[in-house]
Amino acid sequence: MIKVLTAEFVTTSTKLEEFPRHPIPEVAFVGRSNVGKSSMINALAHRKKLVRVSNTPGRTKTLNFFDVTLEHRAKKKVVRLCDLPGYGFAKVGKEERLAWDRMIDVYLKNRHTLKVVVTIIDAEVGPTPDDVEMLDFLQDKPPRILVVATKLDRLNKAARKPRLDQIRTQLELPANSLLGFSAHENLGRDEVWGTLLGILA
Repeated sequence: MIKVLTAEFVTTSTKLEEFPRHPIPEVAFVGRSNVGKSSMINALAHRKKLVRVSNTPGRTKTLNFFDVTLEHRAKKKVVRLCDLPGYGFAKVGKEERLAWDRMIDVYLKNRHTLKVVVTIIDAEVGPTPDDVEMLDFLQDKPPRILVVATKLDRLNKAARKPRLDQIRTQLELPANSLLGFSAHENLGRDEVWGTLLGILA
């Protein structure tokens, strides 16, 4: 049983020198705009409003850091979560889009405390070309990659496993390397935390 003891906002950043300096193991969340990153982080943190949730694509324009204290097997562990700006169809200008891309690139290449990148796929929509491009970009980076298909509640229960198998095949992922998740149904939270803690250990 994994229990969340505390969850708090740390800081918001756009530059390398602004990133938190404490050597806490970090997990980043990436995905296309409006894929459900904020809702997923809120669900993992057992908080409704830790991260602002918006229906407007491209609302997150900075790197937002949060510290979550967990209790697992009678031990406490602090994990830092980083919510990255979404990629894909956000309606922003070209210059702003390039600035976002540079910011994310600097973070992923230079963040030594970053241990895992959770790449979020919309289970209903499936992998987009932007998702595939991001996964290709992450392949040669040091952090481990965990792929999670979210918004699973939008599919009927009988269709969920076949859909996950389809996404896994499309992305050419190994068996058991894709997790399903639904913030609305509180589905997959323990599995995601269990996998993350296993990697961080």
